[in-house]
Amino acid sequence: MALFDDGKDEGALRTIGEVSEALGIKPHVLRYWEAQFPLLRPLKRSGGRRYYRPSDIAMVETIDRLVNREGYTLKGAEAVLRAAAKSAHDPRQEDRRAGDRRADAEQGDAPGVRLMVSEGPDIAEVIAGLKAVRARLAAALEA
Repeated sequence: MALFDDGKDEGALRTIGEVSEALGIKPHVLRYWEAQFPLLRPLKRSGGRRYYRPSDIAMVETIDRLVNREGYTLKGAEAVLRAAAKSAHDPRQEDRRAGDRRADAEQGDAPGVRLMVSEGPDIAEVIAGLKAVRARLAAALEA
């Protein structure tokens, strides 16, 4: 959580200017992210003035980390946030993630690298194409 040096209580609502200054993110970027990330919804009072709750600030920090440090696209970052929100409501998700890590280790894949597959008519072609790309990259690294 961002450190605010404004004398307010830790759980206090913050204006967009306060959040912008504390996190080093321009206000127009915060407003854009609100439009791009449906899960990010600060309170809006009369006159459209925004007030960020601690959970909103934590989400902004996560978006900033995913997009600006880890290289996610906005859609990719939104998918990560949605998955995190879904797993927060489903305690069985933690067991599934632990199982995924075990399966990764058993398959010899890099830690945390796993194909996420959704059903579709050409999914087998996509998987075969990805495996071919992986094999070509591995061969290029060995050369």
